[in-house]
Amino acid sequence: MRANLMRLKTCGRMGAATLAVVLGFQIGTVSDASAESTLERLKKQGYARIAIANEPPWTEVQASGKVTGAAPEIARAVLKKLGVKDIVASISEYGAMIPGLQARRFDLVAAGLYIKPKRCAGIRFSEPDLCDAEAFMVKKGNPLGLKSYKDVAKHAKAKLGGPGGGTELQLAKDAGVPDGRRITVPDTQSGVKMLQDGRIDVYALPTLSLNAALKKAKDPNLEVMSPVTGVKVYCAGAGFNKADKEFRDAYDKALKELKDSGEYAKILAKFGFPAGAAAMTDRKTLCGGDN
Repeated sequence: MRANLMRLKTCGRMGAATLAVVLGFQIGTVSDASAESTLERLKKQGYARIAIANEPPWTEVQASGKVTGAAPEIARAVLKKLGVKDIVASISEYGAMIPGLQARRFDLVAAGLYIKPKRCAGIRFSEPDLCDAEAFMVKKGNPLGLKSYKDVAKHAKAKLGGPGGGTELQLAKDAGVPDGRRITVPDTQSGVKMLQDGRIDVYALPTLSLNAALKKAKDPNLEVMSPVTGVKVYCAGAGFNKADKEFRDAYDKALKELKDSGEYAKILAKFGFPAGAAAMTDRKTLCGGDN
């Protein structure tokens, strides 16, 4: 399979289209090897194409172009166990990840994509690998007293920002926050800036993501409120095309080996994730059935 050079598309967090150059893939060339499994193909080409969100500490593209973060590092370690040497990443909004996976624009999602029944209907997930609680970033002292999505809905003018296609905007919608007060934010840097400028009153993301953003912003006028009242802890997993059950099952087996060896805990410790949280649930529970 012939690879082309293509630019890594960013959502703007790193600020330039010249952030990195990654290897691409000519879609539609797999028909010549119809009997070849996805995993066999990836072993031969030497890398897997993954979708990420560039949302530290879940995923990150450093200034050097290196792809890191808890989700890609776990995927990298698991894939190496499966004989796939490396990963090549494309940044995507969460809402575009499942359609992209279904269209074979990438081989798996390694972005901290939460496992939910609706998503399980469209793709396959690995067993849980990353867990976190929802949080709000607000002005210092939380002047509007927003501790839950229902609080935002009840407030006459409070505006909430969250990533396009992400869990946060859906939670806000479910709580009754009207369209005009649910603001799609392209990336974390923009979300912080919008909060600083007063264009939104709360920026919603998982706790670890907001803690990382707050540390980077170095703004004493902002704070993180966690956990959000009335929202359960969510767990993410790697996402796979529905046709790739064999690949997903092999990934699960290697992920278990990674967890049992202690290497999984070491990877998570670098990014501040609790290693034991993923053991508190499983894919079947989170999907509401088999996947």
